[in-house]
Amino acid sequence: MERISLEFRNHVALLKFNHTDVLNAIGGQMLEDLGDALAEIKDPANGARALVLTGEGRAFCAGANLQDEGRSKRKGGAGDSLRNIYHPLLFTLRDLEMPIVTAVNGAAAGVGMSFAAMGDIVCASKKAYFLQAFARIGLVPDGGSTFLLPRLIGWGRAMELSLLAERLDAEKAQEWGLVNRLFEDNDELMQGAMAIAMRLAKGPRSLALIRKAYWNTWHNSFEQQLELEAQLQNQAGASTDFKEGVSAFLEKRDAAFKGA
Repeated sequence: MERISLEFRNHVALLKFNHTDVLNAIGGQMLEDLGDALAEIKDPANGARALVLTGEGRAFCAGANLQDEGRSKRKGGAGDSLRNIYHPLLFTLRDLEMPIVTAVNGAAAGVGMSFAAMGDIVCASKKAYFLQAFARIGLVPDGGSTFLLPRLIGWGRAMELSLLAERLDAEKAQEWGLVNRLFEDNDELMQGAMAIAMRLAKGPRSLALIRKAYWNTWHNSFEQQLELEAQLQNQAGASTDFKEGVSAFLEKRDAAFKGA
């Protein structure tokens, strides 16, 4: 992989956007590499039980790379690229059977902000900022921003960010509910994000089921969500991790979950 870096540490997959010359803006090669990286993360042989997504250098991801040489060669309009390339990657992240921690270390602009918001736990350094940059170049927010932002920060704030295309600094983003954990600088950010991910990686199989429950709650009725909870609870209750959790509780010790 040329423009994505991936390593595995103690059951945590650490994935970085890695094209620092353009502040990790996303081009065709990076998209291809991201697909390959996600396939490796999903492979049980690699043992990943949590994912940290961040950027190399001083940016998280500056959005789409408008200077990407491959852009002019792609057939169809901008929306076709979304359907054919971006959407499968976003679906893969949504359906990933492990928690996702995003560590926003600098600019998260355009579709980069969309990827940042895909985190189950969003961490940011005080150097970070978020920008719905699409209106600045005459485009519409994409990458799921129009779905995620109203649910995370409310309708009015989502509209304000998207229409005015103004920067949102990390501290204000935490006030608004977009950021869960805020860190002083990028070193503290990565230490903190990895610590959270390692804690999650030691968690039970039910963490993946919790992700599934919450993603579905945005379109289910109350009755449908209750039924889904029952179905997922059946799966969780049949897991070896549930048996271990009960045993550990009764024996007054820490559980040793295996993610199964």
